[in-house]
Amino acid sequence: MTQLEEKVYQANQTSLDVLKSLKEAEQEIANLHGEIDVLKQYIIDLKARIAVYIPVKGDPTDMKLAEFINNYPDRQKLKIMFMRESEGVYEFGSRRVAVKVEKGKINVRVGGGYLSLDEFLDQYTPAELEKLERRDPLKRFSEKVAVQKTIVGKERNESSPVR
Repeated sequence: MTQLEEKVYQANQTSLDVLKSLKEAEQEIANLHGEIDVLKQYIIDLKARIAVYIPVKGDPTDMKLAEFINNYPDRQKLKIMFMRESEGVYEFGSRRVAVKVEKGKINVRVGGGYLSLDEFLDQYTPAELEKLERRDPLKRFSEKVAVQKTIVGKERNESSPVR
């Protein structure tokens, strides 16, 4: 009987050791999942910091503009990009603008004066987005189809009942 009790005790002890190892493994897995989440967030942050605009070497205005664009906190607001044509001249959507850096600030020529780059983006981005939307051929096609359906629908209602 003592041998049997000894075997049961050994089996229980082994079970307890296996359970302890299992709990330690579960804790380690939970810690690793935490590390994975931290690394995923780090990757997302790095992707957000990837350079969007690469400046032309030797052009201080272009370098300052690139620094502004690449460090802009809300990239979703920058839906229209600046495309460099020549030193200090850029295309912004359908608009050609002159850009200069004065005292470390980026200014954009508008009319007879200058706006800061932030003011320029706030003022002109919505208008340029609207122009792009109007130029979208797929949207224009779907609008034409909708107008045609409306016209065809009215003709049926106004035609004579006798066919």
